[in-house]
Amino acid sequence: MSKQDGSGRQVTTGPVDDSGSSIMHVDMDAFFASVEVLKNPELRGKPVIVGGKGPRGVVSAASYEARKYGVNSAMSMGLALQRCPHAIVVPVDMARYAAISREVMTIFESITPFVEKLSIDEAFLDVSGARRLLGSPAEIGWMLREKVREQTGLACSVGIAPSKFIAKVASGRAKPDGLLVIPADGVLDFLHPLPVSALWGVGKVTEESLTRLGLRTVGDVAAMPVDALERSLGPALAQKLARLSRGIDPRDVSTTREEKSIGHEVTFTHDVTDPVDIRRALLRQSEDVAVRLRRAGLLGRTVVLKLRYTDFRTVTRSRTLGEPTDVGRRIYEEAVAAYEALGAAGERVRLIGVRAENLAEPGFSAALWDPDDDWRDAERTIDDVVSRYGKGSVTPAALLGRDRGGRVESSKRRDPFLE
Repeated sequence: MSKQDGSGRQVTTGPVDDSGSSIMHVDMDAFFASVEVLKNPELRGKPVIVGGKGPRGVVSAASYEARKYGVNSAMSMGLALQRCPHAIVVPVDMARYAAISREVMTIFESITPFVEKLSIDEAFLDVSGARRLLGSPAEIGWMLREKVREQTGLACSVGIAPSKFIAKVASGRAKPDGLLVIPADGVLDFLHPLPVSALWGVGKVTEESLTRLGLRTVGDVAAMPVDALERSLGPALAQKLARLSRGIDPRDVSTTREEKSIGHEVTFTHDVTDPVDIRRALLRQSEDVAVRLRRAGLLGRTVVLKLRYTDFRTVTRSRTLGEPTDVGRRIYEEAVAAYEALGAAGERVRLIGVRAENLAEPGFSAALWDPDDDWRDAERTIDDVVSRYGKGSVTPAALLGRDRGGRVESSKRRDPFLE
């Protein structure tokens, strides 16, 4: 069963001491799918999947009815339809989602100027300055949810806590369409029984490392000496998890964010026409972009492909992700999808580039169960190896095999990331 299907829902139903909890995390429920239901009410109550229908289609979002069958975002559409054959698939309508997102963010900003937008459908709010005018944090949370519902017809879930991390975890537990307040003196009681996967940055690989140490809950991690964690996880991750497991997160809600881009491009020594060579270049560039994102501590929401043909015509195509990423596999898949959409196979290409845009610090913007976590863990492990032994010490097999013509050996033209 999906971990995002609302089966573990936890909400606040009575009076609670929220005097020390002024940080709010608001997350729209199944945003893309909910917008589609709003547009077509006949979809209400049915399993809806938003994404591409082709053989390489990917799930961008799924309604809670679909999630109950184990359908999650970033899953291949083929697998999603195996799990839920009767699902209704609708294409992505990013322009409509962005327009409604602007409405939602305007509602947030009407409550407090301290809004930190994390993605198209979620944000942190600091409501400490709004108490005198609007009431307690819990009252503000209820009012916000009602305003969003009245003005957009959509539901959102709200987590209220003393810190951003705890508020983010709380909103996830409140889904769908709920509100959960974590009192300042109840943080550890709330946090410690949760599985270690609730800690941001713990994917499958890290979870397995913690399990080998006998650590299954957040409380287990908090009780483990930091030096013991460091021997297994390395100093940076160990220190981070030790702090989070104790509920320590001193970050303030930030209202400023510098827009940047990180990219990599190459001009071929001779014009290239073979799609395999193009894919190989995209793979290498996507990895380089992902490494630079991770080094900078940033995530990218938009992947941009740049092509320059032999006659110097230059085209760009962009694809916006449901969740920002620093994972090379995800960047590569989006770049390849953009290339295929161009229909440029056979064209003589002299330059190709990949760029990540709409960048921001992580801010725990990824879902508690991020589908890219396993790949992120693997790529960070490679980062560590490269930092010790130098670039080229670890290389994907797809970048090693060549035939006599200098091309990747791939008689079936298989995608190296999708095998």
